[in-house]
Amino acid sequence: MKAKTAVLIKDHTAEVHERELGEIGDHQVLVKLDTCNLCTTDYQQWMGLREKQGYPMAGGHENSGIVTAAGKDVKNIVAGDRVAFGYIFCGDCPACRAGNTFECTNIDFDAVSPDGYKGDMGIATYKLADAKYTIKVSNQLEPAQAAFVEPLGTVIHGIKKLHIQPQEDVVVVGAGTMGLLNALTARAYGARVIVSELTEKKLKRAQSMGFETIHAKETEPADAVFDLTKGKGADIVIGAVGATKAYDQCLQMLREHRGKFLVFAAGYPEPELHISPNDIHYRQIQIIGTMGGGIGDFEEAAKLLSNGTIDVSGCLEGITIGLKDIQKAFEAASAPDAYRVTVDCQDV
Repeated sequence: MKAKTAVLIKDHTAEVHERELGEIGDHQVLVKLDTCNLCTTDYQQWMGLREKQGYPMAGGHENSGIVTAAGKDVKNIVAGDRVAFGYIFCGDCPACRAGNTFECTNIDFDAVSPDGYKGDMGIATYKLADAKYTIKVSNQLEPAQAAFVEPLGTVIHGIKKLHIQPQEDVVVVGAGTMGLLNALTARAYGARVIVSELTEKKLKRAQSMGFETIHAKETEPADAVFDLTKGKGADIVIGAVGATKAYDQCLQMLREHRGKFLVFAAGYPEPELHISPNDIHYRQIQIIGTMGGGIGDFEEAAKLLSNGTIDVSGCLEGITIGLKDIQKAFEAASAPDAYRVTVDCQDV
């Protein structure tokens, strides 16, 4: 079985290569991919900002498709199911057995395929995947929205650490794709959500999705948060922009005691975090890191997408480009303030 696959061979250069997938294994499914949304890790490498990820990179992990065949030992997935994907894991190591499948110690996420490629090979016409990390979603869900199982799962992973209580004041700094996903998820968990953002396009997008907003260019964000919360400050702040100034604002917004700051975004170049250990001590501030997600997070994401609890249509740029024009897709995805750009994997 052969598949056509998008490959980054160097910065600013994407090509379509043909790869041999091999035979379907007993515990695998063969998926005809119809959609892959280009993630930040994908297009930033195309831009030359993540050279450490290496080449040739056959990336793409925000994808969805229809199962065309299942191995003989696959029990819960059948041909015709719409699926998306979590992260590969072994299921046997101590981390996996504790439920922390993202921290699997038996998987090398930097491994190179037998034919010499790095990455998830997900911007492609077909994908062979182990059934244990293949996630069923509603067949009625739009393909580009079903592809949000992975990014939404990573957001859920972080949100769970916050133990949000109903009507807590949660501020999300940054209204890009991942900022909006955090805002949507915090609202689904019962919070009052305020979004702080610099650009007009993103502010309008957040407002169209029903969020209170702060225009960070026209007002001091921390002052606005204290005004909106009647002097209390934010119970929780989620930093969805990896920048020193944004992190400074996050810390300034927190309430006096027991505030929580979720560091969601990494930044390139690496941002700084300015806070006194004494402040953390006396104010009992919680600074929480999050990365990736476990298989349970991706299953929860699939449910929330499938039943309509979370509508991610506002996180899409509304641009779909065929795999045959993958270079144009990366150009569109890397445009300033772009939301997720979708690759039509069957348009070859």
